[in-house]
Amino acid sequence: MTYKITSNCRKFSLLLIFLLLLQFAYTQNKFSKVDAWLKDNLTELGGRAVLQIYKDGKTVYSKSENNLTPRQKMIGKFIANRQGKDPSEVICDFNPSSQELIASSSKWLSAALVMTFVDEGKLKLEDTVGKYLPVMTKNGKGNIKIWQCLSHLTGIKTPEIKENIKEMKNLNSMDEAIEKIAQLPMEGEPGKVFHYSSAGLQIAGAVIEKISGKDFETLFAERIAKPCNMKNSDFGKGKFAKPAGSGRSTTEDYINFLTMILHDGAFEGKRILSKNSVIRMQQNYAKGTTVSFSPTEAGNWGYGFGEWVMEEAKLRSKAVTSPGLFGAFPWVDNERKYAGFLLCFNLKRQGRNDKYKELKALVDEALQ
Repeated sequence: MTYKITSNCRKFSLLLIFLLLLQFAYTQNKFSKVDAWLKDNLTELGGRAVLQIYKDGKTVYSKSENNLTPRQKMIGKFIANRQGKDPSEVICDFNPSSQELIASSSKWLSAALVMTFVDEGKLKLEDTVGKYLPVMTKNGKGNIKIWQCLSHLTGIKTPEIKENIKEMKNLNSMDEAIEKIAQLPMEGEPGKVFHYSSAGLQIAGAVIEKISGKDFETLFAERIAKPCNMKNSDFGKGKFAKPAGSGRSTTEDYINFLTMILHDGAFEGKRILSKNSVIRMQQNYAKGTTVSFSPTEAGNWGYGFGEWVMEEAKLRSKAVTSPGLFGAFPWVDNERKYAGFLLCFNLKRQGRNDKYKELKALVDEALQ
């Protein structure tokens, strides 16, 4: 009797292992086109890329591809020498825990941080920035509202991105940054002109610093990073944070943030944002406005709070994203109920919108 039980247990174990292997093979096969896309586009992605997909409570796909060309290695070493860094660290392989600059993918994190204050009733989206920042009122911009800061609708005419980044590097504090922004000219009425820039989120970041008495970096760590178990994410730890672009993160960290968004503001049982805030962030506020500037890689997408609207719907958008200057591509698909994040480092922006759509379409197909 004992022998029969032991024999049956062994058979069951072997069957279970076989089924698990079969499931693994099936899953891998489902993503074969995604695998091929990563390999085929690796050079354009900068020679290194990590892609992670989350669905149904688990990571269903995680892949790292690394194959820097001799030219990419040479450029990496040149940059490392200019920055006083070890070249071997700059051109090392990417993996899910590699921390990299995520540029405008920071905007999504920052907007979420601001919305935690809205959820707590410490800030209202209809509040004017002059209520918290007298320098904005002094320069005729005190009537700009918080929601307009989160959606690039301040009406402020900002310099080109490269020029703005250069100017921000020479500043020493959040107050100096706001003073600089306050002195910029207006190009239209707040809420009526869309101009993709860093100004609005910088203003919103300064507002929550004034409300809390804490610096932006600390607020992000306390309210977003720690609750979402983002152990290697920050905003550069410099003299002051640039909410629109100084973020650094990893694939495994950012996917946790996306998981929270996908789950209507909750992460592993903890409430980070209200469902209402997540939905409000995903609405298209750029519709019907005059577009002063929008990056070509955004195509015809709309814009919410810190994120682009890829596929719009009445109540909430079907899919949203917040790509970065260096190629990072995070997205949440509310209709198909999954999240994805592509981490890479590449300065070439031409054709990116089509590439993002290609990748997402292949993932959509794999998850059918």
